[in-house]
Formats: sequence, C-alpha cells, structure tokens
Amino acid sequence: MERWRGRVALVTGASVGIGAAIAKELVRHGMKVAGCARDVEKVKKLASECLGEGLSGILLPFKCDLTNEEEIVSMFGAIKQQHGGVDVCINNAGLAHPESLLSGKTSGWRNMLDVNVLALSICTREAYQSMKERNVDDAQIININSMSGHRVVHSADTHFYSCTKFAVTALTEGLRQELREANTHIRATSISPGVVQTEFATRLFSNDPEKAASTYTKIKPLEAIDIANSVVYVLSAPPHVQIGDIHMRPVEQVS
Repeated sequence: MERWRGRVALVTGASVGIGAAIAKELVRHGMKVAGCARDVEKVKKLASECLGEGLSGILLPFKCDLTNEEEIVSMFGAIKQQHGGVDVCINNAGLAHPESLLSGKTSGWRNMLDVNVLALSICTREAYQSMKERNVDDAQIININSMSGHRVVHSADTHFYSCTKFAVTALTEGLRQELREANTHIRATSISPGVVQTEFATRLFSNDPEKAASTYTKIKPLEAIDIANSVVYVLSAPPHVQIGDIHMRPVEQVS
C-alpha cells in the first residue's frame, strides 16, 4: 500500500457500514480519502475519529446526493480544485427497497437504478476523466457489488435489487474491456460480499424488524472491516495484476 500513500481515493456512501470502514482503512494507510454521503455530518464525525486516532492519512468529507448528476460532477470539480483529482474510485454506495417485480413501486425501482447503477457509472466516468487528464496510468476503480449480482435468491423483496447488482457485474467487465482498449493500466475490480452486518437489512425490512434482525442472527455475518480488508488486498496487488471479482460469504451462508 506504500505507493498509494498521499494519493486521493473517493469512497461513496462513506457515512456508515462498509463505506465508513473502507474510508477509515484507506486513511490508516496514508491516503487522502474523499468520503461522500448525503449525511455528511456522519462523515465529519468519522473524520474526527481518524484524526483523534492519529492515522497517517486524512478523511475529507463531501456532501453529495448521488441521485443528482449535477452534485456528483460538482463534487469531482471540488476534489480536482482542492486535491488535484481522483486516483482510486470506490463505488460503494448502494441500497435496496422491498419492491417485487409483480407489485413493486416504480419509485423504488428508479431509486435503486439511480444509486446502484447510474451513480456508479457517472462516478466511474468522472473518475476516469480525472485520471486521464492527469496521465495517471496506475489508478484503480473498485465496485462494491454483491453476491446478488451473481445469483437470484428466492425472495421477491430482492429481485429488482439483484437486477441492479447483475448490472454492476456487467459494468465492471465492460469497464475492464474499455480500459484495455484505451491502452491504460487502470484496473477495474468488483467485490461481491454476501451477508454483512450493516444497516442494510434494517433499512430493507424497515416494516419487519424481526426479519431484519434475523438476517444477522441466524448465521455469523461478515463484518464491514472484512470488505475493507479486501479493498486493501486489491490495492496491494502489483500493478501488473488485475483482480477481477472477489466473492466473499459468511462460512455458514448457503448461497
């Protein structure tokens, strides 16, 4: 990780859960981390924690609604003006609504597409343009995907969410191909966790607290730090090594 020290990483959805854990680990390794979220106060609190622990890097809070393209573009402009540009882009932000295919609300579907697919694609495009204009050829783009991007579980609540994560699988491979065609050494990676102890299930099953709680009690889930460690593993690989997709599940998870 030494070659990343002092360089700039963007982590979307950095206020809680996996995003917060990733941001903190990259700060621990000496990076300047632009952590964005709608609830920027939580990112500011995390930045203070990093400072208080004496970590070698710094967390830079940015308020951004990822469903608004103008805010995304403005954020990249601010990062360019204040810190030069983005060397590592970690598309972590994602969400799910329990909207089935037969009776789901269009607004829920649209919100999942806006955050899980379109925001990821916009951030990827803007990050690549930042890398290209500065002739940064050893950068890294990491998409936090899901095991739901590789198989469909028997649960109507997650079928549309799974659709968006299958899109992330395709987008990551398409990105890898386009980066090769552009003759760059910028790498593209997808990390696909199974059940992780975060606020994800609580939000997904907000109308059924028992179901949400059972998601994390019936088996021992992954922890956010496990995914953060996998990000560090990807970034630690030699520049000639491209890690395509990491699948990681709790040992007790069935599918």
